[in-house]
Amino acid sequence: MTTTDPFPTSLLDDEDVRVLLLENIHADGADFLRGKGFQVETRDGALSEDELIEAIQGVHLLGIRSTTYVTDKVLAAAPDLLAIGAFCIGTNQIDLAATSKRGIAVFNAPYSNTRSVVELAIAEIISLARRLHEKSTDMHNGVWNKSAAGSHEVRGRTLGIVGYGNIGSQLSVIAEALGFKVVFFDIDDKLALGNAQRCSTIEELLQISDVVTLHVDGRPGNAGLFGADEMAQMKPRALFLNLSRGIAVDTAALRSHIESGHIAGAALDVFPVEPKRQGDPFESDLRGLPNVILTPHVGGSTEEAQQDIGRFVASKLRSYASFGGTSLSVNMPEINLPVDSTKHRLALVHRNAPGVLATINGLLGEHEVNIEAQSLSTRGEIGYVLTDVSAEIGPDVLKELASLPETVRLRQLT
Repeated sequence: MTTTDPFPTSLLDDEDVRVLLLENIHADGADFLRGKGFQVETRDGALSEDELIEAIQGVHLLGIRSTTYVTDKVLAAAPDLLAIGAFCIGTNQIDLAATSKRGIAVFNAPYSNTRSVVELAIAEIISLARRLHEKSTDMHNGVWNKSAAGSHEVRGRTLGIVGYGNIGSQLSVIAEALGFKVVFFDIDDKLALGNAQRCSTIEELLQISDVVTLHVDGRPGNAGLFGADEMAQMKPRALFLNLSRGIAVDTAALRSHIESGHIAGAALDVFPVEPKRQGDPFESDLRGLPNVILTPHVGGSTEEAQQDIGRFVASKLRSYASFGGTSLSVNMPEINLPVDSTKHRLALVHRNAPGVLATINGLLGEHEVNIEAQSLSTRGEIGYVLTDVSAEIGPDVLKELASLPETVRLRQLT
């Protein structure tokens, strides 16, 4: 059966589950899902909206990274889709409101590549402070430039971290161990680690920091967060890094401040517009500038991080497809009801309204269906209930459950 049926009369067995993984997701993720019996197709590179609409037909589980956008139009063309795995930290490339409306679960990997991004930030800060990229370029061009001019130690400098989440806070600890004084700004109330000090405004942070590094998420409010006004408030000859979201920085303004000498160097790993496939041309206002390090969105691209992400997100997709588990879902209420192979399980996504659970249980009771275990959770406008029963449920009962006005999606799992 497929989830396009008006109500499920048979199980979607693991060997019938179709998976599409895009953007060079680590092979461990594909191998894990194949090992569970799923049919897995992998593709290199991202897909455009039209390409994704064509590719997603009949797909139950979709895996992407940061460059494929899953829009409402894509979701409307994918009635079989059960879940999306973002094999990265961010989920701003997915229309989360549209997924919730359709009962499609979304999972990501919020912690798996934290260390990789932090290590890149530390490496780039030291490289910029010592002007290593510039000196290496000179050497490759046959120029021996043995000079200390413009090269500095990081010890005793002030590092300003904008965004004190998983990455920003871990960077704070490591930077302090290197001798930095650390200050940070975050719109949420975050506990300072070590000797880090919270700034009450971003302006305060900019005025005292020798290095400013962004570690913000992709929420719309962060678009254009760092523009000409913010750069003008930075200390003269400060360094700037963005390893978070390309939309957060005005790159034309950054070029202007680097050319004027106000900003002494910059490192960027993310850009407002990024190529979709390996080898595609890259354009940026920042190309060709001295003491500017540009990397192709590789902050989390270490073998260790990608392997961890592949396994983690794949396991979440499998748990949801086979057992209905939504632990650490980005958009769905969280439920992780223990699996009992002797029971039959129903998973029902519904609009969050009073009395839904009573209606479900009353209907089951009318048909003499005995409930063995049950868990309900809600999140905003969406509710989710897993119900284990002792006997197989007949098609008439399933049809009645699917016909409830609050039902968004009903699946029979085991």
